[in-house]
Amino acid sequence: MTTKIDAYIAQRSAEDSAFAKQATQLSLNMDAAVAVRQLRKEQALTQRAFAKLVGKPQSTIARIEAGKMNVSLMILGDIATAVNKQLSIQFI
Repeated sequence: MTTKIDAYIAQRSAEDSAFAKQATQLSLNMDAAVAVRQLRKEQALTQRAFAKLVGKPQSTIARIEAGKMNVSLMILGDIATAVNKQLSIQFI
């Protein structure tokens, strides 16, 4: 089902490549945000405890979970390693 916002993003992206690039990056940020938050919740940890476990500042975890950070694969890999998980990247 296509929502009004999805239709707007598609139309605007077709008209403006800079908008399309930014919309794609924001979507990736939100995917990472949801995945990291879900992983942290599965570990039953606060942001502070999770950050300590993965060796990153709590502010970094907060920015990732808020979708405000273009998180690198290196950081995601560090997070996966710290919780004994594998990081998987897929082209769909």
